[in-house]
Amino acid sequence: MSGSRRAAVLGSPIAHSLSPVLHRAAYAELGLDHWSYDRFEVDEAALPGFLDGLDASWAGLSLTMPLKRAVIPLLDEISATAASVEAVNTVVFTEDGRRAGDNTDIPGMIAALRERGIDKVESAAVLGAGATASSALAALAAVCSGPVTACVRGPGRAAEMRAWGERLGVDVVVADWADAATALSAPLVIATTPAGATDALAASVPKTPGILFDVLYEPWPTALATAWSSRGGAVVGGLDLLVHQALLQVERMTGRAPAPLGAMRQAGEAALTAR
Repeated sequence: MSGSRRAAVLGSPIAHSLSPVLHRAAYAELGLDHWSYDRFEVDEAALPGFLDGLDASWAGLSLTMPLKRAVIPLLDEISATAASVEAVNTVVFTEDGRRAGDNTDIPGMIAALRERGIDKVESAAVLGAGATASSALAALAAVCSGPVTACVRGPGRAAEMRAWGERLGVDVVVADWADAATALSAPLVIATTPAGATDALAASVPKTPGILFDVLYEPWPTALATAWSSRGGAVVGGLDLLVHQALLQVERMTGRAPAPLGAMRQAGEAALTAR
């Protein structure tokens, strides 16, 4: 139909993405029958051509790895939030044809924590040092009043996390991955590592753990999250992050707010259960 609007998630690999499930659930709940949301396998080399081929029916894009930094030179503007971590996960096409980049991972992370009543902590720990870890530091700039211990492998990663800390105004104390078990005693622990990387830490969960935010949603629960819950600790999962950052994307792309958090989470849970 002539008034149709399009959006999609791009990345490589992309087949596993839950974004279509979440965005389509939002469209259905909001009565946006003329909106569609798809997924496309796109790597860095193919990204410029893909963007140039889009017509006026396109409202926005969600971006996952490896495109969050590669897209920046191709945009007309990016938000201060996206610039703070040099990562864009959301592109909105404005009415005058401009490409505007934003980052909903950071406010999504803060919203997922606040949903569980976590507004402020005195210290925290981050496991890992990739792109998600820098977003975690940016979120902690708003949530954590004291030092953040970053557990990383190798001096290169250590230097990177110190630099991000300085840039974001976070007091980062770097620790070697071998000492990660000690960091689990922090009031808030954010695990940003790939599947399986924290499994060995499950045996080291303290007797009275604080809050664990594990950004993985598949496989779920992780060994660390299971051990954490069994000790009575609060766990925020990757689906919480995924839903909250997608909710913000829906609002930015459609101009409709509030997006339906409950319907989106329910759709995500059902999709994961079916896998």
